[in-house]
Amino acid sequence: MSAIIDSPESLGSVVRAARKSLSLTQPQLALAAGVGVRFIVELEAGKHSVRLSHVLRVIDALGGHLILEGLSSENKS
Repeated sequence: MSAIIDSPESLGSVVRAARKSLSLTQPQLALAAGVGVRFIVELEAGKHSVRLSHVLRVIDALGGHLILEGLSSENKS
């Protein structure tokens, strides 16, 4: 599954959909990712201030990975 993430809310929706497609509860995902249940709840709700390292752990626990596209690779000094 791939998705364009353009807001915390869209990230939360994608995480929720992936979790549900794997038939995981929020506590099960939290345990698998090594984060708290509250973090999963807030991430899925689209909280604007979440810890990136935790987000990456959740994505990994769901079997996904993060790809950034469209960024310039030129060094702009």
